[in-house]
Amino acid sequence: MKKILILHTGGTISMVENKETGAVNTTSQHPLTDLTHHLKAYANIDERIELSLPSPQVTPKHMLQLAKITEEMLPFYDGIVITHGTDTLEETAYFIDLLLDTDKPIIITGAMRSSNEIGSDALYNLISSVRVAVSDQASNKGVLVVMNDEIHTAKNVTKTSTSNVATFQSPQYGPLGIITKDSIIFHHTVIKRYAYPINQIEKQVFLLKAYAGMDATILEAIHKINPDGIVIEALGQGNLPKETIVPIQQMVQQHIPVILVSRCYQGVVQATYGYDGGGRQLKDMGVIFANGLTGPKARIKLLIALETTKNMAELQYIFENEF
Repeated sequence: MKKILILHTGGTISMVENKETGAVNTTSQHPLTDLTHHLKAYANIDERIELSLPSPQVTPKHMLQLAKITEEMLPFYDGIVITHGTDTLEETAYFIDLLLDTDKPIIITGAMRSSNEIGSDALYNLISSVRVAVSDQASNKGVLVVMNDEIHTAKNVTKTSTSNVATFQSPQYGPLGIITKDSIIFHHTVIKRYAYPINQIEKQVFLLKAYAGMDATILEAIHKINPDGIVIEALGQGNLPKETIVPIQQMVQQHIPVILVSRCYQGVVQATYGYDGGGRQLKDMGVIFANGLTGPKARIKLLIALETTKNMAELQYIFENEF
């Protein structure tokens, strides 16, 4: 029987509902600890509480800490399951996926309903994650997110609903596999993976979403504090209002990387339109186009990439070719 480590970090999966007020909050003891006997049919289980944080309080430094302890523990286990709050789960999953180069399964899961709520998905998602972690087919696929009977890649998965248990989806790509009562079934695979091992995370990268009527004000304010980089969720295929061009051009000229993604949840940014603020003009200015990433994930990738290089050509290659 395989040996699996469960790393707990907090989130709804580690919380309970107050039946009098309806508030969901942390508790002194992990509510699933007394239920882990359900997992013994699938693997030999060790548990460790690494963090105890609601996921809006999880920072890139916490993600690095979690990646490092995962890397440290991997030689002693056949796979690792990480429980996490759902609000920033996709960012932590992608962060770890970008750092670690391993063929062993790393599974991240969470819950939309705490363990004592009616219809809780907490224990079920944990059991499903252990089942995926012991599956031979889960090897060499990077970090996987397991929720609601589906298996998703860290790169493509995103939270799509504020409260629905089926919130985690991979728009445009779909899940990598599914979980049935009897089987773990993969119907896609991961073609390429890239790892960027780092030992610190110190850069300051901002994320902005474009909107109708956006002007230079917020970009100028960010420029004044000398950021290490900026990610912009552009309109459509990668276009911005023309009023934003001057501060973007100034940042690029000062070798501050500006990464462009789309605020659309499907498709990729492209240098199609040649008008002022259009994607072609932005590309010609030196703005870097991220291939198919969401804004939060492009920010995570830039934070990590900047710890390895500040060369604009190398950053462009990382975003436009290594995906």
